[in-house]
Amino acid sequence: MTPQPHARPASSPRLRWFGYALALVGVAAHAAPAREDLAVTVNTYIGTKDDGNTYPGASAPFGLIQISPIGDHYSGWRYDETKIRGFGHSFLSGAGCWEQGGQLSVLPVTGAIAPGGAFDTAKAESFDQRKYAAAYTHEGEIGQAGYYKVRLTDYGGIDFEATALTRAAAERYTFGVDADTGHVLVNTGQANNRHTVVGSALRVVDERTVEGRITTKSFCGGQNYTTWFVLRFDRPFQSHGTWDEEGGHPGGRSAMQGDTRPAGAWFSFDLKRGRAVTALSAISHVDQQGAWNNLRTEAMSGGKELGFDAMRTRAQDAWRKELQTVRVQGGSGDDRTVFYTALYHSLLQPLTGSDADGRYRGYDDKIHQAQGWTYYEYFSLWDTYRSQNQLLAMLRPQRARDIAQSVLKIREQGGWLPRWGYASFETNVMTGDPVTPFLVDLWKFGALEGREREAWIALRENAFGVPPFGSRSSGRAGNPSYLQRGFVQYDRAFPVKSMDIDPHHGGSATLEYALADCSLAGFAQAIGEDADARTLRARGGNWRNVWDAQAKDAELGFTGFPRPRLDDGSWYTGPDGRYNPRSHHGFHEGTAWQYQWLVQQDVPGLAAAMGGEAEALRRLDAFFAYDALLADPAHAARKQWVVGPYSYYSQYRYNPNNEPDLHAPWLYALLGQPWKTSAVLRSAQTLFTNAPNGVTGNDDLGTMSAWYLYSAIGMYPLMPGSGELVLHAPRFERVELDLGRGKTLRIEAPGADGRVLQYPQSVRFDGAAVDRVWLDWSRLRDGGTLRFELGATPSAWAAAASARPAAACTAPGGGAP
Repeated sequence: MTPQPHARPASSPRLRWFGYALALVGVAAHAAPAREDLAVTVNTYIGTKDDGNTYPGASAPFGLIQISPIGDHYSGWRYDETKIRGFGHSFLSGAGCWEQGGQLSVLPVTGAIAPGGAFDTAKAESFDQRKYAAAYTHEGEIGQAGYYKVRLTDYGGIDFEATALTRAAAERYTFGVDADTGHVLVNTGQANNRHTVVGSALRVVDERTVEGRITTKSFCGGQNYTTWFVLRFDRPFQSHGTWDEEGGHPGGRSAMQGDTRPAGAWFSFDLKRGRAVTALSAISHVDQQGAWNNLRTEAMSGGKELGFDAMRTRAQDAWRKELQTVRVQGGSGDDRTVFYTALYHSLLQPLTGSDADGRYRGYDDKIHQAQGWTYYEYFSLWDTYRSQNQLLAMLRPQRARDIAQSVLKIREQGGWLPRWGYASFETNVMTGDPVTPFLVDLWKFGALEGREREAWIALRENAFGVPPFGSRSSGRAGNPSYLQRGFVQYDRAFPVKSMDIDPHHGGSATLEYALADCSLAGFAQAIGEDADARTLRARGGNWRNVWDAQAKDAELGFTGFPRPRLDDGSWYTGPDGRYNPRSHHGFHEGTAWQYQWLVQQDVPGLAAAMGGEAEALRRLDAFFAYDALLADPAHAARKQWVVGPYSYYSQYRYNPNNEPDLHAPWLYALLGQPWKTSAVLRSAQTLFTNAPNGVTGNDDLGTMSAWYLYSAIGMYPLMPGSGELVLHAPRFERVELDLGRGKTLRIEAPGADGRVLQYPQSVRFDGAAVDRVWLDWSRLRDGGTLRFELGATPSAWAAAASARPAAACTAPGGGAP
């Protein structure tokens, strides 16, 4: 990895843009410093380039409010932006859709605000953030957990700093020495590059405070929602004004606009009284009172407003507490930065949705009360059900309980379980049935204790039906075909409620439904719903209904692939009269090559469908370019795999950037070659670096980061709802995971070295030999010591058929379809 543009010199105490390749050629592994400050170890710029779509600004763990720069990129910000349009107050980390960052846009500036001035009050376009955006420098910037700093080089030079607690934040503007007056522009009419502001209103409350609301259309064109805000300065402004489509209005105290028209206010400060101006801010998705309550509760102490430095201390201490629950030893400084930044990104979502007084806006658009628990919102379930959900369930059991309760409240108040829940509405973005494995895993990890029956009713309704006419939710829109014929038809003309619908991707939707059904079968059986369990377990074999034993990859010669079926049951054929398993038709964000492995519930059956275990392994080798990985483990992944964030179509190789095949490395372990799992993961880890492009693909609300963490600690939750964690070589010599309830899981791997390929030679748990390739969560949940002995060559550890977990939903006979 070459140094990035505008990188700091290597001697800088922060943001060292060294790549993994550098570590491979000479950075010695060493233990973590005795008093390492983990909040400072985090590098929030990781993932801000190449569509990782993270943001560098400040947030609390699972925070409601975030402060970060707004630029030209659809996600809100990208590392190589040339200018900062403003600093927004609401961001998602790593999502792949537009309209996910910004909202209230604030920018400190200098210059005359007057007719003919730098901000010409006679011209509304003077207040367009695309025109007044400020140049900035990466030199000296700081991106830590809970603290952000950047220098604006325009307007005489202004230092911007931000910090954030769960529901309130602070920002500090330090103006240059040559300016007599500093202004703060509060833009309510614009958000990020593609964020359409439907309407906004603001009111100057007193000589220090402005409040208001912004209604936006959000996330892949989703429905409108409102953010209320309050912004309070640490000293009185000497003058102020508002602007609209007619221009600026000095002394204006209120503004109300709609239809994307200009709207905002400016506040001017006499810098002779001090170069720095601090603003405290809070937002709410409930109402204006909620924003005020959040400000008073979290930005004040003992009746006094917190200063910026006091809030920063609280914010970073909160992150230290979170991050210190996972402790690693070994690796380089860059290794630990990548690890702890991945943990940081995994702990940002879902976002807190309830205000300080417990009120939240439900999916019925009514105000509800969360008493004694926290309501969460923003659920990217198609992504997070594969890794981030299980990580939170392991490390944050109480939060996981509240997350599970929040999802059930969405169904109670909105009428159906969510798929991609954004703020207080369903977007229907993505396909399949992700909420089922999401909730079933939470049940398996203990987060649904006492709510099993409520969860079952909601999950059964979703699995056996479709939302009523008029419901915003699409649910399993393919169920009419799936329940009758065992597959979701491929129909691009199927009516859609928003952007995605399952019949538009019938091949992948069938595979997703079957996996979800199998996971739900275990839950059903555990609570005594035996008849439904049998039905669901049988439906877990529906992947076979879209498996075409004759489909062939003409170039590589492999035969047998998933293939979409049309409404009449016939196989889909491409425009050229043939079917190409590298085609994306019928598969959501992938191809048949990538989706063929989405059969964790029946790996033996899948292998049989591919012509036997040996053929399945040969196909995995081609999929991962395994020989190339062995020859050049430091670089092969970036050369051989799908490396563009959105280049997954027409591909036959492993796509580490997207969710459908993230689990595939562990299929080696279930096919008798567990050492190959370890080799593939070491190569995959080269894609995660201490650099702005150090996340592969969209981070997807912590999904990729959580995947990396699992790859680094030596285990992965392969089959949803099973509680089985498949084992592989850890990256670090020692990892300690606090599991809650005073329990700690220690993972030891003496001599672990992420720079080279290593393989398990033996594994022991609490001193007893582990001859299987997995351990069950029921055995790990009370903590203990898991010890790996690693070596430079593959071993026979856990290679026997008896070492593999049983298939969760094996078809009768277990043969090929």
